[in-house]
Amino acid sequence: MITRRSDTERRLVWVLADDRPGNRSQCLGVAEALGLPFRVVDVTYGPLAVLPDALLWSSLLGVSAETRRQLMPPWPDVAVGAGRRAAPVVRAVRRLSRRRSFAVQLMDPGSHRGAFDLLAVPAHDRLRERRNLLVTAGSPHRVSAAALDAAGAIWAPRLAALPRPRIAVLVGGTTRHAVFTPAMARDLGRTVSALAAAAGGSLMVVTSRRTGAAGDALFAEIGGPHHGFRWGDPADNPYLGYLAVADAVIVTGDSASMCTEACATAAPVYIYAPDGLATDKLRRLHRTLFAAGYARPLSDGLDFWQHPPLRPADVVAAEIRRRRSLPG
Repeated sequence: MITRRSDTERRLVWVLADDRPGNRSQCLGVAEALGLPFRVVDVTYGPLAVLPDALLWSSLLGVSAETRRQLMPPWPDVAVGAGRRAAPVVRAVRRLSRRRSFAVQLMDPGSHRGAFDLLAVPAHDRLRERRNLLVTAGSPHRVSAAALDAAGAIWAPRLAALPRPRIAVLVGGTTRHAVFTPAMARDLGRTVSALAAAAGGSLMVVTSRRTGAAGDALFAEIGGPHHGFRWGDPADNPYLGYLAVADAVIVTGDSASMCTEACATAAPVYIYAPDGLATDKLRRLHRTLFAAGYARPLSDGLDFWQHPPLRPADVVAAEIRRRRSLPG
């Protein structure tokens, strides 16, 4: 039985957010989609965080003293975390609250998968079916309808001079598993420029912190009407604005989050994934998006079609509300 709290005591949702931007974004996306008050608990780790998840179990041995001081009653109705390092923290909140807190784990924790009230993972992780498992087409993100509307209001006037169709190009880069080479960047730059020219449109090109020096090779090949943003520029980052006004989106296939975010609007999405850029797991994600009609390979050429916006955070939030009997 859940103990009722006064309105001043209620902290309905805790976001257990660590220092990995992708993990943090997933948790915040779900909390925002829930539409309930939430508190962000900044999780920092100590030396013991390197221990295997199977050993840490539901203890707080892996987190700093400052984090432990934040994890005190009143306990939340829902606790959301993402990634293997955060998994013991999510389980600890569930244990310390005597299971009053509904424990939500995003991303595969690797072990003790049954120790959460809800385990939400993308289909490309290929986990076996279980009672607490929710499979989504991609990872949760924060590219909601409200976020796109707000970004569009800012960026539509700034980009009004670009001829349509406006093609957003979202560029990731080198990861632990693959290198986004200057040769790939040049090929991408030539390809998208030719596609925009053939359509009589324009490009909106944004790079990420992982693009590195390949960004120079990319922009050297960009021709025709375009608007560009390089990671580190002092100007406002137009990433969301590009998505809000794009008639088509081209995204590099090196990031699961970027591929899923690219599908958050109804605009057609094309994934650029030459040999050597995407891991087998990412290619499984690409195939999932292709099969569901959210995206197509860039090698297919440019066409204009529509699909339902892909917003896995909404799916996870709806399942939390259903299982926890929370208000919509």
